[in-house]
Amino acid sequence: MTDEQHRESLCRVVGELGAQGWCQGTGGNFSLALSQDPMRLLITRSGVDKRRLEPKDLMLVGEDAEPVPGETGRPSAETALHCRIVAATAAASVLHVHSVANTLLSEHFVEKGGFTLRGYEMLKGLSGVTTHEAEVHVPIFANSQDIPRLAEGVAELLAKHSDVRGFLLAGHGLYTWGRSLEEAKRHVEIFEFLFECVARRTAFHPFTG
Repeated sequence: MTDEQHRESLCRVVGELGAQGWCQGTGGNFSLALSQDPMRLLITRSGVDKRRLEPKDLMLVGEDAEPVPGETGRPSAETALHCRIVAATAAASVLHVHSVANTLLSEHFVEKGGFTLRGYEMLKGLSGVTTHEAEVHVPIFANSQDIPRLAEGVAELLAKHSDVRGFLLAGHGLYTWGRSLEEAKRHVEIFEFLFECVARRTAFHPFTG
């Protein structure tokens, strides 16, 4: 694919996620790895309304989370998280969304450090999951404006638990990724469906996680 095609593909996927209400205002950030070595990430610029994303709203950064030579403007404030996730997992795409369900659950379970999804057929939409009997743990990190330190914590988690497919930042949102842009998008959709189920169930019956 050409650079322009990559940009158009990422804009299309982000637009579809935005249509679900998962990146209101300027919320969320999204990236697509064009190469792993050297790392080149196409990522959303800071302060852009992702629901109306255009190719010009994307920029290239390197593994240091800084714009590559020739780029102007400022990438997302959380670019370092994308870079560390890609470095740890060889992901082709990292997607970060804000939803009511993921925000509420992240606050509800933050003191436990996460919660476990189990018993749902839709779990099979996550890469590597083949049965509804699987248990998928969703880690939760305390939110922080110290992104480099937060990125270190995420890298440590992924080094120890290669089966993690996504995590939450408390009061903030979901990060998930995939071996392709489409797989990453599917992971967002699956997680958000499951989060909605858990959030609604928790409203009626206590859920211990």
